[in-house]
Amino acid sequence: MSSRDQFDLFGDPIPALIAGEAELGERKSGKAARVEPARVDSAIAEIAARLSAHVHLGTSSWSFPGWADLVYASSYPDTALARQGLSAYAAHPLLRTVGIDRTFYAPIGEADFRKYATQARAVSPPFRFLVKAPMLFTGPRLRGDDGRWTDNEAFLNAGLATAQFVLPATRGLAEMCGPLVFQFPPLGPRFTRSPARFADALAEFLLALPVPSGAAFYAVEVRDPELLTDDYLAALCAGRATHCIAIHARMPSAIEQAPYWRESGRAPLVIRWSLHSGFKYEEAKERYAPFNALVDEDPEGRAQIAQLVKEAADSDQHSYVIVNNKAEGSAPLTIRKLAELIDEYGQTIVIRG
Repeated sequence: MSSRDQFDLFGDPIPALIAGEAELGERKSGKAARVEPARVDSAIAEIAARLSAHVHLGTSSWSFPGWADLVYASSYPDTALARQGLSAYAAHPLLRTVGIDRTFYAPIGEADFRKYATQARAVSPPFRFLVKAPMLFTGPRLRGDDGRWTDNEAFLNAGLATAQFVLPATRGLAEMCGPLVFQFPPLGPRFTRSPARFADALAEFLLALPVPSGAAFYAVEVRDPELLTDDYLAALCAGRATHCIAIHARMPSAIEQAPYWRESGRAPLVIRWSLHSGFKYEEAKERYAPFNALVDEDPEGRAQIAQLVKEAADSDQHSYVIVNNKAEGSAPLTIRKLAELIDEYGQTIVIRG
């Protein structure tokens, strides 16, 4: 199947000239166009109807003009999508979750979370958000404006993380809050040479956080394979958290990481497919923009994810799969492929509860 065929799967493309004229008219009038969802073809609607409501597929953000005719009805400016696009995004039957990535760079307030929830609330099955914790709490060192690195006093500070992240997110998103993900960057030899040190600090941190309510729960993502140890698993179990499977060039495959989800208790499955193997982030971004076609497909990676989603469903567990454009070239098209594969694997049951 060609990239053009894949592009057309979500509906008939609107010619670029028409979209450009519409945007020009909006600029002249000073009015921002309402962001409308793309038309979804019957095949997608049928697959979505068969998928369990416990299967949450989504992308790491939603502000991409290149998703015209895939997610949005036209090529809207990224600023319009950032402010108004979430409702149209959530109207797509396969997009049942989304990652809030901006929180990784700085905390946001409860009111901001509440605005997101309001935009996505009128959706069935219930929409869920995956929220990344600020790196303020997960990076042991910070680089100042002068370029120098200093020790980060907020690293694994449960009090600050509770006040500036957990409570604003869970209160603002309410019943729509799903995984609260603490993503740790590469931590360096201080921890990779002594993984038990990290595991002990992580357990202490998780135990000091409040027990989340509703659908919210904690997940931990690491970018150092050396940290995947029995001590790490014990820390997850003690802290009522699960392992977030990171599909990234630095990490083992999804199947190899799966035991750290499977053995951490009856927790939901969380997978973040961030980057295609062999590429750096900026390299993949340049190669794949404007993110409207599958460029470097990874059928083996998709198959592993679909297997794990099926396993979670068979155990009556929710699953959250977040896909980045840098995984294969276009997150919405990757999600369609994933949904087709999950459907093929027989994920058509209605999960109890």
